[in-house]
Amino acid sequence: MAGQALVALIFLFFVTSAVGVVTGSNSLITVPVMFQFGIDEKVAVATNMFGLTFMAIGATIPFLRTGKLDVKRLSPLIAVTLLGSAFGAALVGMMTGSGLKLVVSVAMIAIVLFTLLGPRTSGAENGNSEWSLTAVGLVATFLLAIYGGLYSGGYVTVLTAAFVAFFGMTYSGAIAATKLVNVFSSGIATLVFMWQGLVDYKLGAVLAVTMFVGAYAGAYFVTKMNEAWLRGIFIATVLLLAVKLIADLFLN
Repeated sequence: MAGQALVALIFLFFVTSAVGVVTGSNSLITVPVMFQFGIDEKVAVATNMFGLTFMAIGATIPFLRTGKLDVKRLSPLIAVTLLGSAFGAALVGMMTGSGLKLVVSVAMIAIVLFTLLGPRTSGAENGNSEWSLTAVGLVATFLLAIYGGLYSGGYVTVLTAAFVAFFGMTYSGAIAATKLVNVFSSGIATLVFMWQGLVDYKLGAVLAVTMFVGAYAGAYFVTKMNEAWLRGIFIATVLLLAVKLIADLFLN
């Protein structure tokens, strides 16, 4: 890869990782850009997932340090995520390059529609800081994990909304929880991609370091923000994704 292209990717991955701690949806931007740089579709998805694993770790550390994560309580969500994401990643090896591009395109539409039209009420806004597991929420987590392992574009965005809607989490709680869950989603998917021989390790190492640093920095600031700011950033980013989708439709 040419030096200028690599620098552009590093900058893009750093910015999306820092902002994506709140919003998710990194891969809706990074993977199509990798396509534009001529990277094979399967390699792009797999290498992006490799970097996402380190991004998720970097984003999780500040939340663990502030005591905002109860790993034991989240363990059922982690378990169903491991199963779903492993299955989703296995599907990538069976798909054609054009099929993956179709998944990316459809995902952009689906994620924007869901986040714009889906429920926005959190536990905190109902005067309830507690949350509880529900059967519907566990099923939704499993189904989303399949998509998370397959592509991950917008996965954390929708997972955040699902945790708020189905478990009654606050936005700050859901943001923290999805970062930990995403460590396992992207991690198991990356192992499957490595087994399939799809990861570009040279590019992946550079992007992994970039995404780890960006996510750590972003998570540090998230832990200082209040619920209103987090909700505002989340909704604003969803609207920007919608604008991007409309622009893509007209330009293409």
